[in-house]
Amino acid sequence: MSIPLAQQLRPQTIDEVVGQRHLIGENKPLRNIIESGELPNMIFYGPSGVGKTTVASIIAKATDRKLCKLNGTTAGTADIKAIVAQLDTFEAPNGILLYLDEIQYFNKKQQQTLLEYIEVGSITLIASTTENPYFYVYNAILSRSTVFEFKAVAPAEIVPAVERGFKFLEEKRGMNFELDPDAIKHISSACGGDVRKAINSVELCALSTKPNADGIIHITAETARSLTQRSAMKYDRDGDEHYDIVSAYQKSMRGSDPDAALHYLGRLLDAGDLPSACRRLMVCACEDVGLAYPMIIPIVKAAVDAALMLGLPEARIPLADAVVLVCNSPKSNSAYLGIDAALSDIKNGKSGPIPRQLQNKHYDGEDNPNKGQFYLYPHTYENHWIPQQYLPDAIKNAKYYEFGDNKMEQAAKAYWDKIKNKKR
Repeated sequence: MSIPLAQQLRPQTIDEVVGQRHLIGENKPLRNIIESGELPNMIFYGPSGVGKTTVASIIAKATDRKLCKLNGTTAGTADIKAIVAQLDTFEAPNGILLYLDEIQYFNKKQQQTLLEYIEVGSITLIASTTENPYFYVYNAILSRSTVFEFKAVAPAEIVPAVERGFKFLEEKRGMNFELDPDAIKHISSACGGDVRKAINSVELCALSTKPNADGIIHITAETARSLTQRSAMKYDRDGDEHYDIVSAYQKSMRGSDPDAALHYLGRLLDAGDLPSACRRLMVCACEDVGLAYPMIIPIVKAAVDAALMLGLPEARIPLADAVVLVCNSPKSNSAYLGIDAALSDIKNGKSGPIPRQLQNKHYDGEDNPNKGQFYLYPHTYENHWIPQQYLPDAIKNAKYYEFGDNKMEQAAKAYWDKIKNKKR
């Protein structure tokens, strides 16, 4: 059986992994976790060919737990039960490390089957997925796992891997190459951050080019261009990175430019990046339209759900509807600014005990001279409102939310100004 070159070159240590320096570089979070020897449940999220399976395999080799592997595309409930049956036996005295590839294909029931064992620690989960886990992974598993986002690898980081591929073929298969620098550059950039695709292109270039009279295989830029696959992450001819495109997409919606927003949506969909198109659209509806038109949030959510159900190419239709709606809607980031201001105070230690009248207890200790909850139930008062302190004493005068200048929020402001000024 012929083993693909990418499999033969799969890194065996963390230092051999190409890219992902933000996760596995010196003193970076995932590397520190790996070196600590204490493994939490983890979900690796990112495009294909960027090292998710490789890193998971390296971690698995370093553990003293029984390693079990499942693939979400083929595994069923019976496979899960077979793994669970090994717990507390001589086969798995220290528990089980389950590597679950393509977790997005596990249905809710299958994920729930694992939950009890993940929660108590008898099974440690390392799952990988190419889809956004916040859409596809059961919330209870997400809350018990740490999500690490793997990113497309930069072309400059892929160049050494491509060169290593040609060198391996020379040493192991006796091939003799003459490589045009532009060929190396093209293979490294045309793969769009997918290292596996780049290595497969190396093998394809080598096998499809006949040696000359001197036995030399000349790999030209033209050969590379004709054989390298168009990448789903290569968003335009200039090789702009993924985050440049999604940033332009969201900023065009925020700037109320439907033509630009549709253009960038088109780039994402042409590249097959449906999850990013959906996620940024949902963020923009909440962050940038927000309270100026609050009903846009369930409307956009319905459009996103429809797109994910339909898949490409039909997904373009509900997404285009929602993108144009976001662009043409009034804008307000008042709630977004408000929650960020509140979080800033919390992170800076500006907080305090919950006021007595808001606490979820209805009795006082003997040391409290002023017994009683003293909560005022707003619905028993005119217009369902009565002045009352809700914030802790230390920040009782804090102001986080300011009404936006749009019609919706100004109508709410006028209503509450009338009600509250009347009572004060």
